[in-house]
Amino acid sequence: MTAWSRRDFIALVLGAPVAAACRGRGPSLPDGELRNPGKAVGHRLWRDPTTPTSVRKPDEWRTAEVVVVGGGASGLAAGWWLGRRGVTDLAVLELDDVVGGTSQAGSGGGFEYPWGAHYVVAPQAHQRHLIELLAELGGMDGNDVDGAPMVAEALRCRAPEERVFYRGRWYDGLYPAAGATADDRTQLAAFERAIDGWVGWRDDGGRRAFTLPTSQASRADEVTQLDRLTMAAWLDARGLTSPRLRWLVDYACRDDYGLTAVDTSAWAGLGYFAARRARPGAEAQPVVTWPGGNGALIAHLAAQLGPRIQRGVAVTRVAAVDDRVEIIGHQGDRVIGWRARRAIVATPLHVARHVVVGLGDRAQPTIDRGAWAVANLHLRARPRERAGDAAPAWDNVLHDSASLGYVVATHQTGLTTAAVAQGRDQGPTVITWYYPFTGPAADARRELDGASRADWAAAALADLTRAHADLPRLVTRVDVTYWGHGMARPRPGAVFDPALANLRAPVGPIHLAGTDLSGLALFEEALDHGVVAADQVVAALAVPA
Repeated sequence: MTAWSRRDFIALVLGAPVAAACRGRGPSLPDGELRNPGKAVGHRLWRDPTTPTSVRKPDEWRTAEVVVVGGGASGLAAGWWLGRRGVTDLAVLELDDVVGGTSQAGSGGGFEYPWGAHYVVAPQAHQRHLIELLAELGGMDGNDVDGAPMVAEALRCRAPEERVFYRGRWYDGLYPAAGATADDRTQLAAFERAIDGWVGWRDDGGRRAFTLPTSQASRADEVTQLDRLTMAAWLDARGLTSPRLRWLVDYACRDDYGLTAVDTSAWAGLGYFAARRARPGAEAQPVVTWPGGNGALIAHLAAQLGPRIQRGVAVTRVAAVDDRVEIIGHQGDRVIGWRARRAIVATPLHVARHVVVGLGDRAQPTIDRGAWAVANLHLRARPRERAGDAAPAWDNVLHDSASLGYVVATHQTGLTTAAVAQGRDQGPTVITWYYPFTGPAADARRELDGASRADWAAAALADLTRAHADLPRLVTRVDVTYWGHGMARPRPGAVFDPALANLRAPVGPIHLAGTDLSGLALFEEALDHGVVAADQVVAALAVPA
């Protein structure tokens, strides 16, 4: 555990100028809690080979046709799709007491709010499974005149969707246009033309270069070679040096991947922009979100599975035995075994390597997992807005910050015009602050694992007070979740790593799922891998469609 002063910690995560600005300020911090999902149990059971529960024989054996290990988005998606395909004799085993992984949501004080992933991009026609899932939530509204699927208005992010705090003012949108030179605008236009070129590109089989999910994207050399260089190098090669454009691209990489452009695969960096456009010249697909972020999707998937989800189960061994799979897990003081015809292991690969017997015999990809912190700040009232500033938005980004800014939980509640007229953008709310550690993962875990809830709360307040001077007196509570192994990050070579592709094939009767298999930690990828694994299982079981 690292020892530091509060100001030292703020300097570490936000930079020395922010820490220096805190000098003389010492407001008492509001109450709250620090969450670190699954860390203690996971480290104890998977890292210590002498732990008795990892080798003890089961106290009880149970049976199921299919067992899913992991109750994150991929595991729940696999269970949901198995049910839709007619497989109902299944168990989903989750380490934590709460399902959803980094898509978890929280609630308190009459509000819902995200603990991690907080939106999906409105699906295009090829995203059949996401369309079906959103339709189950009442979130689809037929097709438009061109036949493209339409998300119901209630789920589309209410305008204004985003704003940026730049040089002491809030501006609409994300691109910092205020004061842009002619050269800045020319370079932005050149970047947009390049993105449009990729949006319209098709390989010999008619596949796009960039799609969500990535399994449907082209594997042509012209496309995959983009994964061999960084996004910054791609910009450099085209003379795109405008600081405003570079900031926008950096923000995109930090937002989805927890990396800056100098470390992000150019394929992933370009995909952030190109995959969201249905056709050249079109606006990006709208954002689909809920007060609790992607927790709404998790709640729906979990509701379909009901009691088949078993929480608090730390799986320590998954092994093929003859024509069956044996799964050993620790639940409370008991060790329980499951015998199943098939298993789906929907955990991060660094966990799967510990528990799946035989997985280590395959070539292993290098998965870089980034650390994140998420703070939920409960406010008794909204911060004061200055005259002339852009209106409060759902996504509020700070230009000069290592954080991603914050989203507002109440932005999606009461979408009627009357509700807005009655001052829905006033009064109590919860804002969710996101901080990605963009440096090396090992450094993040070494430097940040010892941080207290108060350290993170102080950092969030120091960051946000620059845009909202009255924020400290409005905050009543600050809760923090620290994701030490938050998500896979697409450094160059990660997306099209042959070792990663090899792991998508089953290990005998054991199938893998999870966003690590894409190298991109997005809900669209989690859903796709869960569905693909479920379809593999259904085919193996010969269950009629």
